[in-house]
Amino acid sequence: MPAVIHPSAIVDAGAQLGEGTRVWHFAHVCGGARIGDGCSLGQGVYVGNDVRIGHNVKIQNNVSVYDAVTLEDDVFCGPSMVFTNVHNPRSAVARKNEYRPTRVKQGATLGANCTVVCGTTIGRHAFVGAGAVVSRSVPDFALVVGVPARRIGWVSRHGERLVFKADANREEAVCPATGERYVLRDGLCALKDEA
Repeated sequence: MPAVIHPSAIVDAGAQLGEGTRVWHFAHVCGGARIGDGCSLGQGVYVGNDVRIGHNVKIQNNVSVYDAVTLEDDVFCGPSMVFTNVHNPRSAVARKNEYRPTRVKQGATLGANCTVVCGTTIGRHAFVGAGAVVSRSVPDFALVVGVPARRIGWVSRHGERLVFKADANREEAVCPATGERYVLRDGLCALKDEA
């Protein structure tokens, strides 16, 4: 199925949209953007030239994905969340050659109204709570909230909170929705089969 573009949206020449991707009201996709299959770009979304978006990414209303941002497969960007690409912006100082890359890894969720400061990486299946300000990288499966964002726990690939229990040499948790098993090792969370 070809991409579906609402008549009010602007998709500049050269932009690549994957099959089944939907671009909704008043969105703007710049010509250098590369967007995978099955994505959804909500009302008022902006996607810059130097942006790579994987498959099955959901970007809710009023999100601007600026140059130097990469979203891997299955990322969710909540309404009005914010990316940046310049660490110390000044109107009178040109800094387009100083963009710091931001990467959001597979399956991560960025809650409504959160801010992701440039130069950070959000780990696989991590969950950034609504309104949080991420100023440093977030590990895989981490649940972070607050200003600045701090880890308060771990979540499964399904988005369920994990409760770890000590077991001899390591801690283990089970996703209540799927039964997948997770382990904590050296302060990081991983699927048991991948650890």
